[in-house]
Amino acid sequence: MSRAFQPLAIPASAGIGLRSPHISEMLTRRPSAGWLEVHAENYMGDGAGVEALERLRQTYPLSVHGVGLSLGSARGLDRDHLERLRMVCGRFQPDLVSEHLAWSVADGAYLNDLLPLRYDEEALAIVARNVETVQETLKRQVLIENLSAYVAFADSSMNEAEFLAELVERTGCGLLLDVNNVHVSAHNLQYDAKAFIDALPEQAIGEIHLAGHATNRVGTDTVLIDDHGSRVPPVVWSLYEHAIGRLGPRPTLIEWDTDVPVLDVLLGEAMWADMLTASLMFSRKQAARQAAAAKPRPVSPFETARTSMPVLAAFAAAKAGHVMSNALTPMEGRYDVAA
Repeated sequence: MSRAFQPLAIPASAGIGLRSPHISEMLTRRPSAGWLEVHAENYMGDGAGVEALERLRQTYPLSVHGVGLSLGSARGLDRDHLERLRMVCGRFQPDLVSEHLAWSVADGAYLNDLLPLRYDEEALAIVARNVETVQETLKRQVLIENLSAYVAFADSSMNEAEFLAELVERTGCGLLLDVNNVHVSAHNLQYDAKAFIDALPEQAIGEIHLAGHATNRVGTDTVLIDDHGSRVPPVVWSLYEHAIGRLGPRPTLIEWDTDVPVLDVLLGEAMWADMLTASLMFSRKQAARQAAAAKPRPVSPFETARTSMPVLAAFAAAKAGHVMSNALTPMEGRYDVAA
């Protein structure tokens, strides 16, 4: 039965994906976490998990992340699935709702994967129509997530970033920037990950995802697999630094879906995201103050001495991306002990 929750806006800080092994501990410990995200399809019925989420929703802001709408389906959306999603949103009243730029249904058969689209005008019209249907049904903006890719259609007339930007223009939807997916796709398809991020409409990005990935060797080639099964690697932290440097703070999720570790590991990854963001924002403010100080101005007798904020050594070197790997090493031992 739906209940009225006190509004809890998701802050521009790091949260974690709520996974079943952690639910009991979350209920008893109530650890400090910026917010929680759940997969919508796991909460479309009733049971202990749903009741637990209702209890946690009283403490933590919530984001609902869908994986089954199949926004790229040419035959339109499954109305029963969309209605179940509407009921989930009505029941838990999340602050953010998101889905993938993908398709996963063909001739009524659900595929256990998120498959890429051809990026052209025909596909854009289909996805835009489906996104508008979702937003009209839910009566809210929906964030659309970029996909991790392993192949690309040769006859696409635009790239994914251009496709997403045009989708925002046509539907008013928002974007969920998955930084790990950007790195995986950029490596596999050989394009510039930073240029991809820079091509997205800045104001539309309402959430960021961070995760780990697997590395597979195929002959002499290396293929990255988006498995969400490890800590955020240095190369993804570096790309996140670039994104935050351009966008400013955004709600950021630590995703972990396979080989799920103990809760403290996820909370630790969220801490690193918050520390990196704080360090970047502090450096930006310091640079602005120094620029202002370089201009002649009257000196106030009430002006205080310059202050500084101590930052962990790992992110003191945030501007030197190649240092990130070494900076993260000392924390590995602590996480392993916790695990």
